[in-house]
Amino acid sequence: MGPNTGRDSDGSGLDQYWRRRAVALAGVLAAVGLLTWTCAGTGEEEPGRDAGAAESPAPSPPTAMPTVTVTTTASPEPSPADDGGPCDDGDLVVAMSAAEDTFPRTERPEFRVTVVNTGEGACAFDTGSLDVRITSGSDRIWSSAECRRGDAPEATLRRGIPYVDTVIWDRRRGCEDGRAARPGTYVADLKGEKAEEQVFRLR
Repeated sequence: MGPNTGRDSDGSGLDQYWRRRAVALAGVLAAVGLLTWTCAGTGEEEPGRDAGAAESPAPSPPTAMPTVTVTTTASPEPSPADDGGPCDDGDLVVAMSAAEDTFPRTERPEFRVTVVNTGEGACAFDTGSLDVRITSGSDRIWSSAECRRGDAPEATLRRGIPYVDTVIWDRRRGCEDGRAARPGTYVADLKGEKAEEQVFRLR
């Protein structure tokens, strides 16, 4: 009976040994599996975290520049003045000058008459209206209009362009076969005009 009992006790002891080994191996495998699952879980990205961080604010719309409208109004040009009509006395500037203030016995006095139109347009001017008169005191000596030979021409005066006429006195009283004027002081005046009179001497 002693030997049989020893085999049974040895057999049961061996079974318990392998059972303990299996339980320990199962525990190790369970720990390894738990560790693997934990590592895999911590490596996953949190949903929505990176997507929110990657988003950037939408750009602001460009600021609209104001529109400036410039309106210009052209002024109407003035109508040109009519040409060819008679000159207005108010538009004429008349002047007279003497070539010298003393004339020797053989020299004839000369007077230069200028007429300038200040009107807008050209006008017709009667040159016969220019009358240079020579006087000595109250004595009337000579008149260019009375002693003119032939008709006086009509001149067209343009704005700002002077008309020039030279009047020469032959040193005689009157127009035809007059006596020679004596030496002395004389005055040349432009009849009806505001031109400055010219005082001169005959020798």
